[in-house]
Amino acid sequence: MLRTALSLSIAMLPGAVLFAQESDSDLIARAKAIHQRTLTLDTHVDINPDNFTKAKSYATRLPTQVNLPAMEEGGLDAVFLVVFVGQTGDFTPAGYQKADAAAIAKFDAIHRLVTELAPDRIELATSAADVRRIHAAGKKVALIGVENGYQLGTDLANVERFAKLGARYLSLAHNGHSQLSDSNTGEHDGVWAWHGLSPLGRKVIPELNKWGIMIDVSHPSRESMMQTVALSRAPVIASHSAVRALCDHSRNLDDEQLRAIARSGGVAQIVAFNAYLKCQTESAERRQAIAELRSQFGNRPAEERRAEFEKRMAEIDRQYPPPPRATVKDFADHIDYAVKLIGIDHVGIASDFDGGGGVVGWSNAAETANVTVELVRRGYSEEQIGKLWGGNLLRVMEEVERIGKRLRGES
Repeated sequence: MLRTALSLSIAMLPGAVLFAQESDSDLIARAKAIHQRTLTLDTHVDINPDNFTKAKSYATRLPTQVNLPAMEEGGLDAVFLVVFVGQTGDFTPAGYQKADAAAIAKFDAIHRLVTELAPDRIELATSAADVRRIHAAGKKVALIGVENGYQLGTDLANVERFAKLGARYLSLAHNGHSQLSDSNTGEHDGVWAWHGLSPLGRKVIPELNKWGIMIDVSHPSRESMMQTVALSRAPVIASHSAVRALCDHSRNLDDEQLRAIARSGGVAQIVAFNAYLKCQTESAERRQAIAELRSQFGNRPAEERRAEFEKRMAEIDRQYPPPPRATVKDFADHIDYAVKLIGIDHVGIASDFDGGGGVVGWSNAAETANVTVELVRRGYSEEQIGKLWGGNLLRVMEEVERIGKRLRGES
């Protein structure tokens, strides 16, 4: 019932087009034509630097959800490749130095892709204008997002440094409280470090504004997110979250948060992540097995332990099968809800591929067109689909760039 109601509401939006008596094959053909004409941008793709070498190159068909061949096959034009460093709790100079080194390894990997491994097929964008120029030239587009402010350490000069390396969004925390902000994970045990932003985190926000870096509110706590919106002089984004009204998960955005993002002029990038789209009850045995696994590997295992973690997780899946996975239709339900609540101009699309994301129908970059097909089925117009697939995010990016130039005295 919910899906039908939401779909009907979308069909009534200004600009939505309904094609009565259109056959399914004709709809798919029309959707694929729209997909080819649309600049498609995914705001969250995780990477492993080991896949950015000449011996093992992202420019080849690796067993990853995203790589250049998969992007080319699926018509995925632009991706934010993520410089992620996990939370360790080591708030010491040595801990920050280690996190910085891990971050730089990922920055270097992305730069290596666009300068050495496949410069004729993909280029780094550091502005919205770059994205459009590179896409018009027929290349794929790489952008850089930074997940977790932990790697900034305590030196505010690192914001400018990351900006010059190409960072165009940054989140202040991940799974676990950072020196800058509480994390959404505080909901699980009721333990908070800062009750929102830390004093240092409040100083980082104007630096991010100044250097034209979009502030990502996907992982920080609700309290931190609302404080960030109040303090930021530029629009904010949620790079990969879903709708809490449809799935009550701490990583999702409730209606007040969604409205706050829209009021800031920002955009909520709805993520195709199974656990955030469908809150399903797992067996007690499965929950216990996963809890034990997490206690050994953490919420997100380090790169060197990822293979063993995935092997153990596969064993749990065989012994205690999970509930049915979310589908592209479930994903579109969350998009529909957000569009109905805050408007078409404030909603976008993300996958979290190679970081746990993917649903039935959009399990890798090669299946990207299936999202557009589902949006066409629901009555979205080509203009609306263009906004969802990247137009809204590029508008926000331009505004953040403009504000940054003004704050730096360059305009």
